[in-house]
Amino acid sequence: MFPEQIKEAVKKNIPVVLPVGVIEYHSEHLCLGVDTLLVLKALEEIEKEIEIIVLPPFFYGCASYAVESPEEKGTIHIKPEVIYNFAKNLFENLLRIGFRNIYVIIHHQTENFVSGMPTDLSFKLAAREVIFEFLERKYGEGWWGKEESKNYYNQHKKGIDPFSWIKILPFMDKETQKKYPIDHAGKQETSLMMTFCPEGVDMKRFKEEKWYSREAKKASKDYGEKAKKEIVEKLKKLLRRENV
Repeated sequence: MFPEQIKEAVKKNIPVVLPVGVIEYHSEHLCLGVDTLLVLKALEEIEKEIEIIVLPPFFYGCASYAVESPEEKGTIHIKPEVIYNFAKNLFENLLRIGFRNIYVIIHHQTENFVSGMPTDLSFKLAAREVIFEFLERKYGEGWWGKEESKNYYNQHKKGIDPFSWIKILPFMDKETQKKYPIDHAGKQETSLMMTFCPEGVDMKRFKEEKWYSREAKKASKDYGEKAKKEIVEKLKKLLRRENV
């Protein structure tokens, strides 16, 4: 983007979206980076239809070594405190630029998104702290108690309060997860990769030795296309500026 385009984006309150995921072993038949690639490819589809700004993707979430150790498997696990500091710096800059319609879309360990997991919790905490600090710098301590903030609760109800400037959301909502259950390198993720990022799937490499990926043999592009349609439509609805 050129500075002129950034000025226009700020003026029009265009959604700014950060795709977030991890670099993690996804069995032998899927490439590394599945979680991030799915979000990125979905946003590239949406970008063709509605005006959004897609930030360079963040691949370095808290993968953990729960699935496999990293040796010769490729998983990269970054500690949450490092991600938190990165997110704080990023959000500080985005707010200073003038953006007030920021989204972080995450696809890693999001089946219990309300409870939270290290990656999304790091971004959530950073977002809240940055907004508090930004408001105090701009309006001074006691900003919430001033007369100018008397409509705060009405703003909150309408979703236009300052804490809606940065939204951390899962790639798939609860309803979509029920229809297309999340797995790890199984039927669902393999099918999604077949449709979103086919170059990252090679079923000739598939092995049945790991329980979590055995269902990948049931994966199909048709199943992936159905899930993709629902995911993209719901994200598109969330990102449409008229709904913000």
